Amino acid sequence: MAVTAETHVIKIAHGAGGRAMWTLIQETILPRLGIRDRKGIGLAHLDDGAAFPLEDGYLVITTDSHVIKPIFFPGGDIGRLAVCGTVNDLAVMGVVEPLALTLGIVTEENFPFEALHRILDSVGAACREAGTVVETGDTKVMGHGDLDGLIINTTGIGLTKHITPDAGLSPGDQLILSGTVADHGITIMALREGLEFESDLRSDVAPVNGLVAAALEAGGVTAMKDPTRGGVSGALHEMAHKADVGILLREPDVPLRAEIRGAAELLGLNPLEITNEGKVLIGVSPESVDEVLEAASLSSARQGGGDCGGSHEQTLGAHRPRHRLGETLSAGAPRRASPADLLKVARAQIQAGQAMGFGSHYPARARATTVCP
Repeated sequence: MAVTAETHVIKIAHGAGGRAMWTLIQETILPRLGIRDRKGIGLAHLDDGAAFPLEDGYLVITTDSHVIKPIFFPGGDIGRLAVCGTVNDLAVMGVVEPLALTLGIVTEENFPFEALHRILDSVGAACREAGTVVETGDTKVMGHGDLDGLIINTTGIGLTKHITPDAGLSPGDQLILSGTVADHGITIMALREGLEFESDLRSDVAPVNGLVAAALEAGGVTAMKDPTRGGVSGALHEMAHKADVGILLREPDVPLRAEIRGAAELLGLNPLEITNEGKVLIGVSPESVDEVLEAASLSSARQGGGDCGGSHEQTLGAHRPRHRLGETLSAGAPRRASPADLLKVARAQIQAGQAMGFGSHYPARARATTVCP
């Protein structure tokens, strides 16, 4: 392929959570940052945060920069998004009581004070909802036209006794999805396109640390991830790749609101690849699934969420692809099935049961990846 000027510049796809973003991280960012080999979880693990071992647990830190257009949307705004995004990254690492957040705000000149007041009020309300507080921060102003409105950066810190890395899945684990998918991303895109529906679309942006706390207390949690950029598809691919397992997903069982499905079809989008901002994927050992589902459902009911429990909670079996393919194991690494063999089985499964698999070929689009039975 001919090299063009476009191959040497950052594109929108580099921030979208798919193959381009992971190529940017793996080939451009990581080699230049001097990754060190240490205990805990660091940059090389590409988890939702870093974890530093202490005498009795871990100190966890995570950071996020937030841009969204429009900055106000049904269900929230950029301030609520910033707090919940950082709190949720801490939660899926095992931190359910964040110690504090930082808040960095960059605005362009002539940004309305009224809008800034609304955003800061939203930040405060979201912090109270999540049980945390902003302890330090920074503000900057750029020239008019040099920035598209406003950017927020938040960093969160917290303590946990045990880490729940997204690489923690084992064969036989079940995955619990805490609610309907694609609510946030489809709401934002429909708003941008000026689409109107009989039912109002609304973002799901919310802190999940209360639900995660209930799940952890129930026991048996092996891995967690919030399906933000790249959606459920991206999160499952990443979890499968890091843990070297396959994940079998029965697509019709994925909870999806009718209005979100309609909007996605109109926009030509796959809901599994769309951003969520108030959901969590939880890996659970088989014997603990019922207890975790019950605990998560009760937690959601107490918070008035309504998305957890009942038909909205789905369990998805995680297993190593070779177990189902019946491969012979050698003394060394197991022999891998060829892509042709996997795709042959995948086509038969999709035709028979509308199953979608996620294996070790992340990052790839959910409907174009090698599918493991």
